[in-house]
Amino acid sequence: MLEFVSDGPVLTDEEIAERIPALRVDLVNAQFDLRTADFSVLVLVGGDDRLGANDAVQRMHEWMDARHIDTNIFRAPSADELARPRFWRYWRVLPPHGRIGVYLGAWAIVAVGQRARGVLDEAGFELRIKHIRQFERQLADDGTLVLKYWVHLPREKLQERMEKALADENYAWQLEEVDWQWYDIYDECLPHIDRLLKATNETDRPWHVLDSSNSALRDYTFARTLLDALQERLASPPSPKPVAKAVQKTYPDLLGQVDLGQAIPKNEYVELLAEYQVRLTKLTRRARQAGQSTVLVFEGWDAAGKGGAIRRLIQPMALIDYRVAQIAAPTDEERSRHYLWRFWRLLPEPGQIQIFDRSWYGRVLVERVEGFATPGEWQRAYREIRDFELQLAERGIIVEKFWLHIDADEQLRRFEARQQTAYKKYKITEEDYRNRQRWPEYAAAVNELVARTSRDHARWHLVAANDKRHARIEVLRVVCDALERALQDA
Repeated sequence: MLEFVSDGPVLTDEEIAERIPALRVDLVNAQFDLRTADFSVLVLVGGDDRLGANDAVQRMHEWMDARHIDTNIFRAPSADELARPRFWRYWRVLPPHGRIGVYLGAWAIVAVGQRARGVLDEAGFELRIKHIRQFERQLADDGTLVLKYWVHLPREKLQERMEKALADENYAWQLEEVDWQWYDIYDECLPHIDRLLKATNETDRPWHVLDSSNSALRDYTFARTLLDALQERLASPPSPKPVAKAVQKTYPDLLGQVDLGQAIPKNEYVELLAEYQVRLTKLTRRARQAGQSTVLVFEGWDAAGKGGAIRRLIQPMALIDYRVAQIAAPTDEERSRHYLWRFWRLLPEPGQIQIFDRSWYGRVLVERVEGFATPGEWQRAYREIRDFELQLAERGIIVEKFWLHIDADEQLRRFEARQQTAYKKYKITEEDYRNRQRWPEYAAAVNELVARTSRDHARWHLVAANDKRHARIEVLRVVCDALERALQDA
């Protein structure tokens, strides 16, 4: 694609100068209108001319209101970033509705550089492209206006610019070691650039290739295409994407296969609890030393015993070794971004266990059944969730997911018992009883999500929880076994 320099007529410097005043007014006005819009704008700027890309963004800051632009410059990843999945650094700084987020560098240029240097082999490059497409697709599907620019300069002109900058003491400071490193592998990068741009060039998020030979034309074209896209989106929000007709597929009744009669006598439970908690204490200490991170997801029926299982799990751990996140309805800040944003931000530090009491599966459970998510939103969530969990596993994070299963009679018994217990009354609401009326719908949703999202690297465990003691021991056993497998070579 580098042979195609995008967007707009070739203008003289005089013609560009004449158009800039009106362009700047329109840019600021569109930016003002964006502030109350229900979408955000993500502007990805990269290319083989880093200095030119920086200059284009600097001009954007001058021509617009920089107070409402969040610019992120992605350099070599920090230790924190290296310990998380690759896209964590991009997810955590997503702009909210009404704002423009600029990403300088980021995933495209990183993937090309790593492929040219041999850090990524052919299969790794293909997988990276797949993750890039999925990431951009998720943002666009969620309503984000995604604009992508590749700032291109032929090798001989790049050399000329760098030598000229080096000779000018007022400009030489802008050159960095990364510029020379990139120049050294320029020719090796070209086929990978072309391949990545073609593979990720989509109708609703195309690449704009900017010729950096003429800086005035480059900056004008960058600003003009940004304005055109923003004005078009503000004038006519995109129509809802057509939802493929759901295939009438019957998923196995996995919940019905759970033996709810499993139980552990109290005296045996006390012994097993002590045994597993001692084991867990040692394993979590080893995990901390090895930097082995873990994500544990707890879902289940109301009153199934998630809280009790989590308490027995964290009792033997040092405070430094775990965090518990209780997921409720999203806040206004969370609703202004993709629903996965809040979960990416909560990923554990190296060696830590992150426990989710409810999770991203709310999109295909509560939000699906109660109608808070459209059919298009919850249907595509399966693909998004699988990609999210795959990225966790690729970074070496343990992912274990638990559905605590009880029958409707046991749930009712526990509801009534809670109402008679002073310190448990707060757990029962009208909504809990209302949800019981939709038990078949929730059960069908659970069977589908387990069938579609249980993988070797992120397995669902359907835990019989009519007997709380059995459920607690089963959770402890699964977590201990998972840590042991991961640490056996550490």
